[in-house]
Amino acid sequence: MSRFSHYLRFLLASFVKAPWDTGISPLELLDFIRTHSPARALDLGCGTGTNAITLAQHGWQVTGVDFIPRSIHQARRKAKQASVQTRFILDSVARLRGLDGSFDLILDIGCYHGLSLSERPAYRGNIQRLLEHGGTFLLYGFLHDPSARMTTGFSSDDFVQFSHFLTLQSRLESPDRRGRASVWVEYSSV
Repeated sequence: MSRFSHYLRFLLASFVKAPWDTGISPLELLDFIRTHSPARALDLGCGTGTNAITLAQHGWQVTGVDFIPRSIHQARRKAKQASVQTRFILDSVARLRGLDGSFDLILDIGCYHGLSLSERPAYRGNIQRLLEHGGTFLLYGFLHDPSARMTTGFSSDDFVQFSHFLTLQSRLESPDRRGRASVWVEYSSV
């Protein structure tokens, strides 16, 4: 992704309500919460904090990361209104400066699939560095469409790259509400 398109995406997201910000946590995350004891969670591309807040309401210690200042501001405001303790950091998910320790859950709902190909290795390195042994990486994204000119989307190579350090637990492909091919993937650390 060029600097211009990255900046344009940033400006649009800063001033327009994003269509992906439904304000509702998906059933896949709620099912995960029901079957796992609260621990430390990292929400990558947290947006306005909906999923981080849902996790915190269920006893999780949550850190959310997003690169859009307005989203982080809204997430902090929403967490305060919900009376939950969360930590929100303004940063790129490919950098993750200042994050130490490990997380039992790393959540990515719609972030990785939009990263440029050059950002993806650093992102994967952060997952490998931050995911607790035996932890879960829960990922949702659009599948790459080879007929499209864009390089975004989760590709077969992405599955290969993650398999170098994660174990695939489940993969569910289905169209989203607009008919785009998407995937829910659950990995565990090796």
